[in-house]
Amino acid sequence: MYLVASIVVFAIYFGNVALGAFADSAILGDVGEMLVLFAASILFVVAILKKEADRNANDGS
Repeated sequence: MYLVASIVVFAIYFGNVALGAFADSAILGDVGEMLVLFAASILFVVAILKKEADRNANDGS
């Protein structure tokens, strides 16, 4: 779930950057882009940590 959320948030970031580069009509400003990319990074880290915790629980470690 967190990995999918991370991909969706990163797609929003990428779409905004693409709009700014090709159509010159970016929706988010610099701070908005930073916050969206930060949210994608945090969601990705949470997803990786949950996967690692699940793997450790299944291994009995």
